[in-house]
Order: sequence, then structure tokens, then C-alpha cells
Amino acid sequence: MARAYGSRAQMALAFETTYGTAPASGFTRMPFASTTLGAEQPLIDNELLGYGRDPLAPIKDAITADGDVVIPIDAAHFGVWLKAAFGQPATTGTAPGPFTHVFTSGAYELPSMAIETGMPEVPRYAMYTGCRLDSLSWQMQRSGQLQATASLVAQGESRAGTAQTGTLATRPLKRFGNFNGQVIRDGSALGNLVSAQVTYANNLDRIETIRSDGRIDGADPTIAALTGQIELRFADETLVDQATNGTASTLEFGFALPGGESFTLTAHEVYLPRPRVEITGPQGVQASFDWQAALDSAAGVMCTATLINDEETY
Repeated sequence: MARAYGSRAQMALAFETTYGTAPASGFTRMPFASTTLGAEQPLIDNELLGYGRDPLAPIKDAITADGDVVIPIDAAHFGVWLKAAFGQPATTGTAPGPFTHVFTSGAYELPSMAIETGMPEVPRYAMYTGCRLDSLSWQMQRSGQLQATASLVAQGESRAGTAQTGTLATRPLKRFGNFNGQVIRDGSALGNLVSAQVTYANNLDRIETIRSDGRIDGADPTIAALTGQIELRFADETLVDQATNGTASTLEFGFALPGGESFTLTAHEVYLPRPRVEITGPQGVQASFDWQAALDSAAGVMCTATLINDEETY
């Protein structure tokens, strides 16, 4: 009897034309490190009395389909997740490239996806339809793997013994690394930076209506949020002064490869809280700032994500 192993797991993704309906073709093989995407249906204890001390059979509750996908931040596939987070990009460039894809926050309509995870040993192919991206987050540091976490809300799950995705398209995998990254504040590299964390959230509102299949009617975006944390070796009062004065600055989180591929997320108007600066011992003093971004009236948006690669469309 075959047993399922993550080393043979597969993931395929396509954008839907109709919410909750998987397309017949157009799926792309997606790299991933791990996933908790799945559907669950809890049981409700039976409350009825009069049949003795042993309980009656439980009742099925509503179905919940959601989870996280841990993905690499790379030059090609990451554009798929950026489209899920922000919507269709504005793309410029001519074949054979490079192409510049500009994603902006604030879209009222977000695309939905069909995502299939496959375990061929069982075999088990689970198709999750009506997937919308709730949040996208990543952490920058000096070393280690550069990965992002995409949190998804799906409408439902269907299972099959064979793949339902047809022939898969592929994109080249060119990963960014932590050593390719930098953070720029108001046009200058932010010095003494130890780590940075970024989270973009659509704050989806699940439409939980009464249905015979137990699924949700949709997941709609509400007020977006761009937040994070920067941790620095305490060397001057620049950021503390900004926090104290309540002024805003621009933060750019970027990665670049020698071949010309790059990704930059620009938060146009960032506010900092006044931090507690603690001295915990003889080692260097560090300060953490839990920053928040807001709508910038000059840019017209809260943030802009720019991806430069050889991919013509998303």
C-alpha cells in the first residue's frame, strides 16, 4: 500500500473566470514549501436527552476551507501571488522582455483562484475553488531561506483520484535570497537593520449564508492593511524622532538578481510608534518599530509592488 509523502506532492493554480468554478485548463505548476490549505467539517455534540447516559450521534457543522501556503519569493511565480493580493497589474515592455509589472493596493475586486494539491501515491487530488488571498507576509533577515506565507480563504473542496488540471504550464524558478535584499527609507538605505517583517492583508469578509452544501457565498475584501516590523541596532534618534513627531516616511523593501530581475514593495506613507528602548545586558541595544502604512494622497495608493522579469503576462 502506497503512503503519501510531501516530497512527491504537487500544486497547480489557475485564476477563475467565475468565482467557485475551476477552469478546464490554464493551470500552472507552483513551487511551495508547505501548505495547510484544506477543508474541515467539525461535529456538534448531540444535546438531546431521554436516551440514557450514552450520547446520540453527533451532527455535522458547516464546512470551513482555508489555510496557508509557504512559497518562495522568486522572479516569476511570485507575480501570481501578487496578482491574487492586489489584482491585475499594469504591465509594460516588449518581447522578449524584460517586462515591468506594477501592482497597486486598493482594488475593489480581487481575482479568485482554483488550487489543486495532489498526492499521487494515494491517489488524492484535492481541488480548492473560490480561493482568495487574505494576506501575504514575509520576513527579511541576514541569512536563511527567503519565503512568504500566503493565507487563503476558499469556498470549498472537491476530491478526485486523478488530476483535474490538464497539462500544466511552467515558469522558470529564479529565487531571490535574503542577501539580495535591502530596505530603503526616503531614498537612502536604512542602516543598522537587523530584520524586517512585512504583511499585506485584504481582511476578507466571509459571506456565510445558508446553503445546502455548507459552503460560503464568497470572501470580499474590506479595508486593506500594510503593517510590519523593523528591528535595528540603536545608533541614533532618527526613527524615534519620526515616531515622536508623528511624521511619515517612505519604506521600500526590495530584492534584485544579477540578471536584472527585481521585486520592490514601496509603502508610500509609513508611520512609526514610539518604541520602548531597553537595555538588557552588555550586548548591543536594539529597538523595534511596529510600523503601519496609510494612503498617500500624492501617490493615490497605500503601496506599490513592482516586479521586473521575463514573464509577459499574469
